[in-house]
Amino acid sequence: MTNSKQRAEKLRNELHEHNYRYYVLNQPTIPDSEYDRMMRELQDLEEKYPELKTEDSPTQRVGGEPEKSFKTIQHEVPMLSLNNAFTDDEVYAFNKRIQERLSTEDNIEYVCEPKLDGLAVTLIYESGILTSAATRGDGTTGEEITANVRTISTVPLKLRGTGYPKLLEVRGEVYMTKKGFEELNEAARKKEEKVFVNPRNAAAGSLRQLDSKITASRPLAIFCYGIGKVEKGDMPQHHFKILEQLSKWGLRICPEIKVVSGIEKCLEYYERVGKKRANLPYEIDGVVYKVNSMTEQQELGFISKAPRWAIAHKFPAVEELTTLNGVEFQVGRTGALTPVARLEPVFVGGVTVSNATLHNMDEIKRKDIRIGDTVIIRRAGDVIPEVVSVILERRPKGSHAIKLPSKCPICGSEIIKPDDEAVARCTGGLFCEAQVKEAIKHFASRKAMDIEGLGDKIVELLVDEKLIAHVADLYTLTHEQLANLERMGDKSAQNILDAINESKKTTLPRFLYALGIREVGETTAKILAENFKTIDNLIAADEEQLQQVPDIGPIVAKHITVFFRQPHNREMISKLIAHGIHWPVIKESNTAKPLSNMTFVLTGTLPSLSREEAKEKLEALGAKVTDSVSKKTTYVVAGESPGSKLEKAQNLGIKVINENELHKILEGKH
Repeated sequence: MTNSKQRAEKLRNELHEHNYRYYVLNQPTIPDSEYDRMMRELQDLEEKYPELKTEDSPTQRVGGEPEKSFKTIQHEVPMLSLNNAFTDDEVYAFNKRIQERLSTEDNIEYVCEPKLDGLAVTLIYESGILTSAATRGDGTTGEEITANVRTISTVPLKLRGTGYPKLLEVRGEVYMTKKGFEELNEAARKKEEKVFVNPRNAAAGSLRQLDSKITASRPLAIFCYGIGKVEKGDMPQHHFKILEQLSKWGLRICPEIKVVSGIEKCLEYYERVGKKRANLPYEIDGVVYKVNSMTEQQELGFISKAPRWAIAHKFPAVEELTTLNGVEFQVGRTGALTPVARLEPVFVGGVTVSNATLHNMDEIKRKDIRIGDTVIIRRAGDVIPEVVSVILERRPKGSHAIKLPSKCPICGSEIIKPDDEAVARCTGGLFCEAQVKEAIKHFASRKAMDIEGLGDKIVELLVDEKLIAHVADLYTLTHEQLANLERMGDKSAQNILDAINESKKTTLPRFLYALGIREVGETTAKILAENFKTIDNLIAADEEQLQQVPDIGPIVAKHITVFFRQPHNREMISKLIAHGIHWPVIKESNTAKPLSNMTFVLTGTLPSLSREEAKEKLEALGAKVTDSVSKKTTYVVAGESPGSKLEKAQNLGIKVINENELHKILEGKH
């Protein structure tokens, strides 16, 4: 028992130290697996010997039995709110008031810190052990949330080091990171549960759960920004020094906090933090200026519920109300349709906003957005403004639903939206002006028509100069047109013309892949060519016929039939063939290919064959070459520096071969 007690104490101390290094210093010294091993060992000891369990044990973060209700708690030192400043003039006035009260014209030393958009809490440490935690509430009375706060990894259950007061009250802001917020909402969407509007609401809702196990599952964190009551202990006489001391005791402090001299430097800090705001991992809605000297803070005192020695300099509002007047659909370079809200202009995030993204039809349906609604708009930094939610109480009688167009607003081609996808797409890839650059780049790529020298920049230049409008125009380009392009000489122009002419001699699989039909990659293109033999047969095939082909499911079949149903696409194919694109006739074969029932996966670098060469040789003998290992895989061909595919093959018991063994199979000697 004595050994177990000593071991448990050692594990607790080491885990506290690793928590400090991970969450406060951001300098972990052990891998997560080792931390987990130590935690499991401590859990096992405490389960075997319950008397070893302590309040400050790292195992006590998982949450206990649900509370019936929150108890109220009286703050012995009130948790004050801050007065706000929205303009530079108001900040200058704040500084002038301080100088007058302190009877000085010298620069005041301020501590500048981001104003986190979270939930203020207070933590009580007695002899270094966290004993209670509460919300701010109305500043005088809050709710006791100790069990929930214990689940937050960035809150130390025990202070590190020595020299802390017998009783120390620490003030901080609990928040949820932007990444954690998005992941939480994504999980809720998949379960068709209610999502949170913003990270602040998510943090507040998570912290006020009666069941602390729910809180434990939420990605909450804390930054500490000050102290309240202190008993039997001395603290530094400058605010920034207090924060440095809290950090040494294991409490997490925002790394953006700075000490400056003079109000001009405060405003420079405001501008600097404002520029990096969108890239910070957490939400902030302004910055806070605090007089650094604790003596001066006491001399300045308070007004009502706010201190005279601090002020919040707010950023322009990132959320505002406005009216949704209409919706237009924009077509992206890959054919994806994005609904864009046309709004009653509103000033938000420092600019006037009249348009905002609605993301896709699934989001519109989930948020129940209708034309005529009063909506909340959010804009943060350079992020595209978005419609966050609808104020249903203000919905007018004349509001009406937003409908997905059946035809592309750019080219008139059919719009398709599979049931299992959120994005709707235009099917006129070869013709649609919105997609033409990407269509030509794909068409000319190495695995498609392989037009050497026709890179992305040249394609964009050709389209911008209106020398080509679609893929068929490549075959009408002249030497003069190419040579007159910027940085293009006679020789380069001729090389591209030769490559374009050479590309006319191709194969049906390459041609089908070059068309850019959604979900039709190299392998699918080869399967289609082998089964239908001619382009005309494929164009005439319906969904039922396509699904009779191995590896062609209903989704791919739908994409293929819709593509060929568009008159623009069929016309483009006819033009390409008229310009001389041709391929060998695929003859019917009465004999099965030797590897027709085998599936291969290639991983790593082979000594003499490139992956592409190996793939072509295998497919020529009827084998199927895929990118992922499954139970259906016959062989995994492993070269130098193989990836995770090798490990998966070994776990599944799939036979792994090298290049020598591959050559034997190709030569029919296996």
